[in-house]
Amino acid sequence: MVRRLSCIIFLLFVVFVVGCEEEGPSVSTEAKEKAVEVKKVKLETNMGDIVIELNEEKAPITVANFLRYVEEGFYDGIIFHRVIKKFMIQGGGFEVNLQRKQPHAPIKNEASNGLKNLRGTISMARTSDPHSATSQFFINHTDNSSLDYVAGKNDGYAVFGKVVEGIETVDKIALVRTTTARGMRDVPAQAVIIKSAKVISGK
Repeated sequence: MVRRLSCIIFLLFVVFVVGCEEEGPSVSTEAKEKAVEVKKVKLETNMGDIVIELNEEKAPITVANFLRYVEEGFYDGIIFHRVIKKFMIQGGGFEVNLQRKQPHAPIKNEASNGLKNLRGTISMARTSDPHSATSQFFINHTDNSSLDYVAGKNDGYAVFGKVVEGIETVDKIALVRTTTARGMRDVPAQAVIIKSAKVISGK
């Protein structure tokens, strides 16, 4: 009887150990399936390249919107039309002659996603209406906490990525001489052109 009981306990132990060993691969696979795909976009400008890593996990609507414009070639040939040193550089809406491009419909503001407007981050530009962002974006030249979301106080500007290569290009652009043109202030005197915008990574 004792011997039989010992055999049963041993078999149960073997089953438990094998079961634990078999759980390993499934957990690993599940983790891989949950891994967030990271996309990068390269902005080739006449002053150098800027590579932006997009945060699809925290800003899915905004990233999808930005990628739509990139894949359509909307940003190819447009300019950084508003440049303010120690603040930000803004583009995404005007051609070299300051002709406005026609964007798609506005998107929901995702500024409450927890991301901050720190130096080198990219955010959506908008009007006083928090949900008015379309194609225009800006890259923060310095930390801009005044642009961050604060519940009940500030609707904020939605951060959706960060510069991972070419921050020196951002610095160069931020230092260009600006002027007033067609009623717009802070326009670079010499056009800063985005020659192309392309997705260069999908993982």
